[in-house]
Amino acid sequence: MRILAIETSCDETSAAVCEGDGDSVRILSNVVGSQVATHERYGGVVPELAARRHAEMIIPAIKEALARAQEGYARVDAIAVTYGPGLMVSLTVGVETAKAFSYASGLPIIGVNHIEGHIYSVLAGGVVSYGKNAESELTARFFSAPALALIVSGGHTELVKIERYGSYEYIGRTRDDAAGEAFDKVAKMLGLQYPGGPAISKLAVNGRRDAYDIPRPMMDSDDFQFSFAGLKTHVLYSVEKLKKEYGEDGFRALIPDIAASSEEAICEVLIAKTARAALANGISSIIVTGGVSANSRLRELFREAAFAYDFTVYFPQLSLTGDNAGMIGIAGYLKARYTGKYDDAFTLRANPDLRF
Repeated sequence: MRILAIETSCDETSAAVCEGDGDSVRILSNVVGSQVATHERYGGVVPELAARRHAEMIIPAIKEALARAQEGYARVDAIAVTYGPGLMVSLTVGVETAKAFSYASGLPIIGVNHIEGHIYSVLAGGVVSYGKNAESELTARFFSAPALALIVSGGHTELVKIERYGSYEYIGRTRDDAAGEAFDKVAKMLGLQYPGGPAISKLAVNGRRDAYDIPRPMMDSDDFQFSFAGLKTHVLYSVEKLKKEYGEDGFRALIPDIAASSEEAICEVLIAKTARAALANGISSIIVTGGVSANSRLRELFREAAFAYDFTVYFPQLSLTGDNAGMIGIAGYLKARYTGKYDDAFTLRANPDLRF
């Protein structure tokens, strides 16, 4: 079964072609158009600008995805599209484009939850895994046993318990800022470029992780909830104080240490909460996905945790950590295979607050 997939939930315009056979699925092509240059000057995503760029980029992306896969519309069996959660105006561009293709071609349409896409990105191959039972390739059979997913990005920080395909339970989420948003805000305070996560990670390599005592909000609480607003506020006040004390020139020399200390605090919270949730639920298989899962320090700490707690931790290949249509195609194929259900192209609507 071949799937044409579309993803426009935030600021990445993406189209892909995926092919599924039984429990295995592979990505034949995955075109991702970045909007970083559009939003960089604003220090964050501007929804209206994102939607406008999606409208300009989505058709060329679809054509390129089909060409790279050496497939034509006649060789596609269904269309999968992200319909939530995300930015309403961005989601609408993708959903309405998919519906138009469905009307014109007669192909069935599959609405996909963006979070499901992130979870199933580990099935694409090239997975990075740590632990005694680590594997480099997974199939859908992996999800026949319970697993825990940490979805961590600019818009999401959530812990999802997966009993089997289609059976999910939110057991933890952020009460305020997502971890990726905290990275972006701290980067902005330090005068770094957008997006902030990669910029902080790059600087942190040359910084001291223990240089500043950055708080770890809620790290020791008994629940599995997250909070990063307090960390962000602490860094803001610290930056203002250090600038007054050292001046602008002196402050610049401190930026690597602040970046490293902030990165360490955010990563330690993510590790601690995920490990606690896994142990409390008797789960040994952990999936870490989303844009922040590309962070090298986070991967290093999860590797240590895997052996310390006897977990097996899986990360998607780096090219699939951010928003992309390849993961949406995988999730769409699994939905069609395991439920046999398709959506009504006339009634499918974008849902920015979609949950499982």
